[in-house]
Amino acid sequence: MRFVRFGPTGAERPGVLDHEGRIRDLSGDFRDLSGADLARLGAVDPHKLPLVEGSQRLGVPVAAVGKYICIGMNYTDHARENGMFPPREPIFFLKATSALCGPNDPVILPRGSVKADFEAELGVVIGREAKYVTEDAALSHVAGYVAVNDLSDREFQIERAGQWTKGKSADTFGPVGPWLVTPDEAGDPQDMVLRLHLNGVAMQDGHTANMIFPVKRLISYVSQFMSLQPGDIIATGSPAGVGMGRRPPVWLKPGDEMELEVGRLGTQRQTVQRYQGFD
Repeated sequence: MRFVRFGPTGAERPGVLDHEGRIRDLSGDFRDLSGADLARLGAVDPHKLPLVEGSQRLGVPVAAVGKYICIGMNYTDHARENGMFPPREPIFFLKATSALCGPNDPVILPRGSVKADFEAELGVVIGREAKYVTEDAALSHVAGYVAVNDLSDREFQIERAGQWTKGKSADTFGPVGPWLVTPDEAGDPQDMVLRLHLNGVAMQDGHTANMIFPVKRLISYVSQFMSLQPGDIIATGSPAGVGMGRRPPVWLKPGDEMELEVGRLGTQRQTVQRYQGFD
């Protein structure tokens, strides 16, 4: 099944898509798509729920995200285009949850940003606590999968002192969705295409079969260092084609339009805007 959160920013309600692709309101049965409720998504019958009329803004399809964990350099071709060797172990870091936004919300370049970049990724949403899990058991802890654009400012990430997190965590640098797709409908996480177009031009065209560390390995590995809780998101890395890897580099600028798709997880569309604040 495909789950959504719809409505104005900060006031989203949980929903599920029926067989015709229409949103059905889940708020009578679920407080939100978060916590322990993520383990009981399979019990939902969309056709018994009220139909949501009209066009709706879609938010991040999982609420109360405690941790947003990103995996770096998880595709051989992406490592190669950046002049790096494939890592011996998964590289992971945290992205601020304040970066999260809906799949079609505008992307706002932070003040001083001149090297903003895009990354199409498969996201994994944890449904049951995972702590010291084996690879064989790892996928049983997954509530579903989401499309992710792991946006970055490469100057902040690489040229400024400190950790990668500072280049990854600007507000709106975490579009997620449109749907949270349950594993039975999403299919094999190692059999998904990842594509990103910028202003109509194909930039990324990859496949999750080419991950260095597959999804079950990533869940197991991260769970050795920290417990994974329901609602946590793991962004599993991006294939080649990002702006930083091109010669010359391609950086996002105001007015740019991105379109991103991952497997059966739906399509995102974002327009890039300049930060307009005066604070």
